[in-house]
Amino acid sequence: MKYTINDIRSHLKEGKITSFELVKKSIETFEQDKKSALALNAFLEIYDDALTKAKKCDDEISSARSAGHDAVCKLFAEKPLLGLPFAVKDNISVKGKRLTCASKILEGYVAPYSATVISRLEASGAVPLGRCNQDEFAMGSSTEYSVYGPTRNPVNREYVSGGSSGGPAAAVASDQALFGLGTETGGSVRLPASYCGIYGLKTTYGVLSRWGVVAYGSSLDQVGILGHTPDDIAQPLCAMCGKDFYDDTSADLSGKEFLSELTPYNGGDLSKLKIAIPRQFLENKGLDADVEAVFKSTRKWFEEQGAKIADVDIPVLDASIASYYVIALAEAASNLSRFDGIRYGLRVDPGEGYDELYIRTRSEGFGPEVKRRIVIGNYVLSEQFSGDTYKKGMTVRARIQREMAKLFESYDIVLCPTCPTTAFKLGQKVDDPLEMYLSDLYTTFVNLARIPSLSVPAGKAASSGMPVGIQFAGPMFSELKLLKIAKSWDNSHTGCGFPCQGA
Repeated sequence: MKYTINDIRSHLKEGKITSFELVKKSIETFEQDKKSALALNAFLEIYDDALTKAKKCDDEISSARSAGHDAVCKLFAEKPLLGLPFAVKDNISVKGKRLTCASKILEGYVAPYSATVISRLEASGAVPLGRCNQDEFAMGSSTEYSVYGPTRNPVNREYVSGGSSGGPAAAVASDQALFGLGTETGGSVRLPASYCGIYGLKTTYGVLSRWGVVAYGSSLDQVGILGHTPDDIAQPLCAMCGKDFYDDTSADLSGKEFLSELTPYNGGDLSKLKIAIPRQFLENKGLDADVEAVFKSTRKWFEEQGAKIADVDIPVLDASIASYYVIALAEAASNLSRFDGIRYGLRVDPGEGYDELYIRTRSEGFGPEVKRRIVIGNYVLSEQFSGDTYKKGMTVRARIQREMAKLFESYDIVLCPTCPTTAFKLGQKVDDPLEMYLSDLYTTFVNLARIPSLSVPAGKAASSGMPVGIQFAGPMFSELKLLKIAKSWDNSHTGCGFPCQGA
């Protein structure tokens, strides 16, 4: 049976299970896995106060229960995520906890405050369970570029979990956490969701505050959510979204009150749904045959539900990945300039002046992939090349935004694979950065257009048995619509869920 946040909340309200038991079971699963020869390496650490916070949640529930049914209902109305454990990517600040971005350069750094998304989840009663692995500074597609080593895929531990949010994705997929927070700049939530066989939402730019999240590419970065079901995405999204005083780019999400009671799209009737499929993606030679087969099956399902589907030409999408990497790497070079060995983090002082301190600290603190992206980013920002590269990249981005906005005047969603391939074996692409970058081929247009997209588990590859994800992308602020469509999909398909221990 598949359990959602709503299911587990009902069990908590009825006293069939406690938050302490949930958190303890998650910790025991983590500790047992850590002993394995092929440990997942999803969590880097479990927070030492997780059980204490869970016990406080249980005390609140117990106190309300003693006051009667109405008091319990009121408590859970005020704190809808009370007692539920979640995983945190290692680039999201949790006050008093280590924050390293899986990099040596931030070794020992402790966050002085909590990110807005963390504060809002805790205000809703959720329990931060621990810090999860990622690609260093979120730069990668496989969670192999981490100073702590790679995270393995729970479906097959010889394969990557995807990246850069591979840690929280693996934690959720392996039932070490109920839901997880990741971040993505060009697909780093949807990609590991696809590889691990779970749901992953990239929100509209601004829907979730970036305050307290270590920046990679500021105009592209967004916090994302990983879960087993659409409900497990909707509930945390409802708690976290909205304007934030500390983030000028934050925005309200209309209709967010309906996220707490997610229902199928149009009552389950998809006959009025209009879907666009970009030919540029389906005609790509890099599309794996197994992924193509699952996509065709997904398309057939929508057609059987009566949805209107059309193949459309969006030529500018052919330039999306080139535009994305020009912009993202330029912004990364700028953002990472603050890691200089002077203000915080690693400091390598050879005693030969500030220039040498700066060079040695960054040389020893950053890994090869981060260095590669900084060098490329500074190259495209240099005076002699910025006009030919960075400005053209921004021009392409603006065109993608315009063309996607125009497309959504006629269609409700874009349907396409999340990734051209399934998860690949550990080490297969780690020394081939260009091949690794192409993993983001179908995801980057979403970040460039600042629209939301949801990766849904759609099947398994016939040849390897690895999960295949298909994404639904919609116009800006259409998260509710995407989740409702996913709810219709989820109701018609089987899948694994978080085991409600003791229920």
